[in-house]
Amino acid sequence: MQRILVIGSPGAGKSTLASRIAGRLDLPLIHLDREYFGPGWTAPSKTDWREKVKALAARPEWVMDGNYASTFDLRVPRATAIVWLDLPRWRCLAGVLWRVARNYGQVRPDLGAAGPERFDLSFMRWIWSYPRTMRPKTARMLERLRPDQRVYVLRSRSDIPALEAELTSNKEAA
Repeated sequence: MQRILVIGSPGAGKSTLASRIAGRLDLPLIHLDREYFGPGWTAPSKTDWREKVKALAARPEWVMDGNYASTFDLRVPRATAIVWLDLPRWRCLAGVLWRVARNYGQVRPDLGAAGPERFDLSFMRWIWSYPRTMRPKTARMLERLRPDQRVYVLRSRSDIPALEAELTSNKEAA
């Protein structure tokens, strides 16, 4: 059974990569943003969110993308592999700007009922601060993984084909 968690800064390409991995490995795909946001970009209570993530993580197989560090304690122990898109902030900012320009006013498939794509300056600031605030926490979390959990740290999108090839060959060997 495979449970692959894809994490990283917004704009790094988590949803796209998770979709590709799920398709290649024929695994169920879970976009946490789709699960989190309700209509009009509403957010669930912390208790409801943790219960929902606990149920999602309990599934036997999945590819799950999203940060939501407040639920790492529920998801990380269940993951058999973690893919960290540790890309430079300029690449992530450019990714979000491109995504907003391409999808502005439309509902993205990975967001479900949240609402149409929009530009959010506070979100851009959060991406800018990610290397300083979230990157060290993520690195510490990855240092504490069990020996049976695989970690893939991708620092460039050019690393993705090798990751996909390895994951595919691991599935064929199993």
